[in-house]
Amino acid sequence: MSARLLMIDKLRLALQDGALVKLTLSEPSGEDETLKNVYGRVVSLRGGSCLQLVYHHATKDVTKNVPLAEAADAVGELLNQTFQRGYLFTTSGDWQWRGPGEGTLKAQRARFTAAPSPVHDRPKQKAVTNAPWLTALGVAAPDGTARPGMADKLRQIERYVEILGHLVKSGPLAEAKNLTAADLGAGKGYLTFAAYEYFRRHGVDIQMTGIESRAELVETTNRVARECACDGLHFVRGEIAEFHPAGSLDLLIALHACDTATDDALALGIREGARLIIAAPCCHREIRPQIASPAILSPVLRHGILLEREAEALTDAIRALLLEIHGYSARVFEFISHEHTGKNLMIAAEKLPSPRDPAPLRAQLRELLAFYGIRTQRLAHLLGEL
Repeated sequence: MSARLLMIDKLRLALQDGALVKLTLSEPSGEDETLKNVYGRVVSLRGGSCLQLVYHHATKDVTKNVPLAEAADAVGELLNQTFQRGYLFTTSGDWQWRGPGEGTLKAQRARFTAAPSPVHDRPKQKAVTNAPWLTALGVAAPDGTARPGMADKLRQIERYVEILGHLVKSGPLAEAKNLTAADLGAGKGYLTFAAYEYFRRHGVDIQMTGIESRAELVETTNRVARECACDGLHFVRGEIAEFHPAGSLDLLIALHACDTATDDALALGIREGARLIIAAPCCHREIRPQIASPAILSPVLRHGILLEREAEALTDAIRALLLEIHGYSARVFEFISHEHTGKNLMIAAEKLPSPRDPAPLRAQLRELLAFYGIRTQRLAHLLGEL
C-alpha cells in the first residue's frame, strides 16, 4: 500500500473509532493561488456527524461539511491533486505525509490523549469588528472582511486582542481604570490600535504612545488616530533605546522589535517598573554566532537550522530568566500558529507584588551562559548581569 493510501486508511480508521483530533493539509500545488491550507475536524450537525473541512484562502475561509462515510476519499483526492503535506493527529498516533505523488509517511507518538467534542461551535465573537481604523489602515473593508492579502494580518490582530484580554484579566491590570502604555516599535500601528481599542471598550482610560523610527509611518498612524477619534493615542518618532516616558508606565508592549531592540524594550519596562510587559521577539541574531557547541549537543547543533532554533530558544529563555531575576514572573508561549506568521512566540511578564530572592536565579543564568559559551547578551548587559 502506498504512503498516501496508508495515510487515508489511518484517517478512515480514526473516523470510525472517534479518535480523530484534527487534520491539516498544507503546501498547495493546485491552480488556485489563493488557497493556503485546509483544517479538518469532526463536527456533529443536525443531519449527523461530518468531517468539517475549512479551506483557508488569502481573503476568505470556505467551510465544507463532508459525511463521514465520504470523508476519507475526499481527503485522498485533496492529497492526490492539491496538497503536498498532510498532518493527521489522533489519540492513537500522529502521522505526517509528504508528497508529491504517493509520497512518504512518518509515524509519531500521539500528542493528544482525547478527541475534542464534536459539538459544533457557534461562531466566536470577534474581539475587533468593523473598527474604522482597520479600514483606514488598509486591513479590512468597511464590512469588516479582510482586504486582499490581509486575512492573516486580521487573524493575527484578533488573536492578539484575545491574548491581551487573558493577560489583563488574570494579571495586575485587571482592576485598573486608568493606564499609561507604550508600544515600542509600533510599525504600521495595527496592534497598537488594537490594544488601545481593547482597553477603551472595557472602560479603561488609557494613554498610549506608539514609538516608531520611520517618520512616514508615524505621520500615517497619527493621522488615522485623529480621523478615528482615538483620543489618548499618539505616535512619536524615535528609537526604542532612546525612549523615556514622561511619567509612570503601567503596560509596555514590544511586538516584533528586531534582534536586540527587544532587549532594549524589556530593559526599559523593567527600569520603569511596568506592571505588565508583553513582547514578541524576532530576528534573533546576537546569540547564534557565540554558541560554542557543547560536545553532547554537537550532533544537533552542527545542522544550521537546528542551531538557529536553539539560538532563538536560548535567547528567549535568557530573557525570561532575566525578567524573573528582576522581580517579574515570566512565561513564553505561542502567540499565533506558525502557519500565519513565523514570528509566533510571545513573552509575557507580570511584576510581582514582592521581590523573590534573585540569587538562585542568577546562579541558573551563569550556568546557562557558561554551558553554551555565551559571552554577551544585550539585556543581561543593560541590567548589569554581564
